[in-house]
Amino acid sequence: MSSSILTPAKATLSFRVSQVPVRYAGRKPEASGDPKKDLIRRILYPSNLRNKPTPVGTWRPEVGHLLQRAIPSKQAHETIERAWNLHLRHTRWKREAELARKFECMRKAMEELEKIDSKLYMGANKVEDPRVWTAAELEKSSQLRGAEKRAFDWRIRGLFPRELRLPTDTPSRNGWDYQWKPLGESV
Repeated sequence: MSSSILTPAKATLSFRVSQVPVRYAGRKPEASGDPKKDLIRRILYPSNLRNKPTPVGTWRPEVGHLLQRAIPSKQAHETIERAWNLHLRHTRWKREAELARKFECMRKAMEELEKIDSKLYMGANKVEDPRVWTAAELEKSSQLRGAEKRAFDWRIRGLFPRELRLPTDTPSRNGWDYQWKPLGESV
């Protein structure tokens, strides 16, 4: 009975809780057999133990000290922050200028299309609801069955058709045609 009662000395001992996440508790380490892959995996995905720094920066207790050594003053740190924000601002301005240039080119092209052919211009600017079907599409869908009907129903108008087979230089699905002869060649 005395063995089940904790003594005061044992009651004050703190229990060390494992710091490994629960999601990895049931997994056994995978041995890929290749030591290079294991080394890369350990470097990229370090353990989540909090007693040492990890190389990818998920937990680094010495960061404050290292920053203090690299950038000794708050003024230098703020100067670097301002320079970085200035760089981001200039990058944003360049991106916005490039988008404005592209938009202006598109606007000029649309004005030129309007001058050349107003019918094509109206067709290019027509707003269509992809959920609404035309009478021709309804007629076509009523004639289709099975997978073809589902593919037709799922297609979003205006997008490139997913079921279109691209022309390639691969052999046909039926195999090799041994009786084929080029045009103009006689036996």
